[in-house]
Amino acid sequence: MRTRTTTAAATALTAAVALLLTGCGGSDASTTKDSDEIAEADSGSGSSKPSVSPSSDDIERPEIKLPSDVKNVFEGGTTGDPVKDAVLADNERRINSMDEAITVDAKKYPALKFYSKGDALASAATYIMSFREENRSFTGKTRYYDREVTFHKDDVASVTYCMDATQTYPKDGTTGKVDRSVKASPSDYVFHSTRVEKNAKGVWQTATVSSTEAAKRCM
Repeated sequence: MRTRTTTAAATALTAAVALLLTGCGGSDASTTKDSDEIAEADSGSGSSKPSVSPSSDDIERPEIKLPSDVKNVFEGGTTGDPVKDAVLADNERRINSMDEAITVDAKKYPALKFYSKGDALASAATYIMSFREENRSFTGKTRYYDREVTFHKDDVASVTYCMDATQTYPKDGTTGKVDRSVKASPSDYVFHSTRVEKNAKGVWQTATVSSTEAAKRCM
């Protein structure tokens, strides 16, 4: 039940997103306040506490905190392959970093850029800014399942997974009022296909994302 960005809305937000991403790499006096907040999500700040189960690596990771009324459930557990598990863990962190930027009122979101880059960072920015532009958020539980990792090279892989947002509800960004009258629909089932690349720090960053709403394979 998360309202997603329509093609028209995405087009309208292109300029704002461009400013946001420019801000990620430097300063821009014309960047809006909201863009500034997300743009400060650089990889050099934040707590070292991981957002999901502690891993055996020594990477200093930004902390991710979601509100108590927002819950992401990642099904499947560990695969038994430590490299695949590391990829899936960073995929979880990437998803949580986006939801944090939507649902948490903060000056900085360091995890957003830490786990996304390139086209994936741009699409994340568009998605987040669509919520900001309409002053809305969401609450509830989102389920992620049928998660698979396919390696192409040692440092490049694909991650595919389904998302079930039938138990999330729109939330007014100002009043905090939740609209539970919204009914679940096929569009709440989304199939995601992503490309992830391991950077010099050992983080599996999401580089590209392709999403299909009302995906039958996820119903």
